[in-house]
Amino acid sequence: MEIKPQAVVIPKDADHLEQGKYGPVFPRTPACHGFTVIARVKPGRAEAVRDYGHALAKALEQDPYLLAPLKLHYLRWVLFDDDTRFMYQGIFDTDFDKYTEDAIALFAKAGVSTVFENLEGFPEDWRTNPEAFIRFVREHQCPSFIEYGEYPYVTADEIKKALRVKGALSEMLDQLQ
Repeated sequence: MEIKPQAVVIPKDADHLEQGKYGPVFPRTPACHGFTVIARVKPGRAEAVRDYGHALAKALEQDPYLLAPLKLHYLRWVLFDDDTRFMYQGIFDTDFDKYTEDAIALFAKAGVSTVFENLEGFPEDWRTNPEAFIRFVREHQCPSFIEYGEYPYVTADEIKKALRVKGALSEMLDQLQ
């Protein structure tokens, strides 16, 4: 089975898209699902954003599967415009509604905050008001207009399985030598 790279153009007008629990359901693309949020950092909070990133990396050293419920492929965080704006970009396997609900549940279970608390306009009651959390994300979402996948529509679990098979085959071949 040959997997060919693919790209999909995402329409600017989301009015015709199926409506999910929290708004339009953007189509799964060759890069799977994802979103980009760009928001202003609260004055003086850029270091707290960086510190949160360091804390997350340390937490993942302790528990590499901490974020597993989110079915992530990638996360990318960027501070820009002289540390006054923040970009959160995530690529994952589930749709927006499920990802966001899973993220809120994960934060609640782990008893941790979210980096978004350092952003202007983020609701203080986000833990008990998922609709406010989601409204913030939707209001600050910058939808992409094209997405490309070198290995289109392949889930993170499928990639990990393929890597396990590759490892097992390599080990088997090494033992034959």
